[in-house]
Amino acid sequence: MEVNIADSAFIESLTFEPLSSANWLKFEGLFGERGACGNCWCMYYRRSKAEFTEGKFDDGNKLAMKALVDAGKPTGFLGLYEGRAIAWCALAPRGDFMKLEKSRVHKRIDNQVVWSIPCFFIDKQFRRAGVSVALLRAVISFAKATHISVLEAYPTIPTKEPLPDSFAWIGLFKSFERAGFSIVDRRSKNRPMVRYYTVDEVNMSTNQQSKT
Repeated sequence: MEVNIADSAFIESLTFEPLSSANWLKFEGLFGERGACGNCWCMYYRRSKAEFTEGKFDDGNKLAMKALVDAGKPTGFLGLYEGRAIAWCALAPRGDFMKLEKSRVHKRIDNQVVWSIPCFFIDKQFRRAGVSVALLRAVISFAKATHISVLEAYPTIPTKEPLPDSFAWIGLFKSFERAGFSIVDRRSKNRPMVRYYTVDEVNMSTNQQSKT
């Protein structure tokens, strides 16, 4: 059955849930034989360059992601339509993403406990329909419910339109902006650091000072 993704009822019908052992097969179905792109399996930021490259063969990256999921580690969020996974974004404490911690462009700007959203994957059939914004809003709701104070991401601001899908895996700034994120660092002109604070920044700063 063909889906009218332009219909607002489509977005309203989506459901969202964290990746777990219970819904792993749905995640596997979304990523498909190519592991989303080049057998990445969303492990690019989590592994060293050598580990990631080696993991593209013999299901190495896929098995590494499965091990994290089975261990109950936070890995990301799924967007589902009629029970089928159609969208994904990575979500975990920033420290879990090795390449982010070593990045000079996106190095930490403070000592706050941050959860990062470094990448997305949307089923080709459902792209350019507002799914990423809906997914981000679901992540925000999850963060509020689980007392995550700061969400952080590193989306792209395209220098020309349209941006090929293969370059949109880090997320588009306009999607984050629509979801309520704000730029907090511009070391990279086209890859700003953005954040969403689920609690008042002033109160959070006060609480941190009182602990020191």
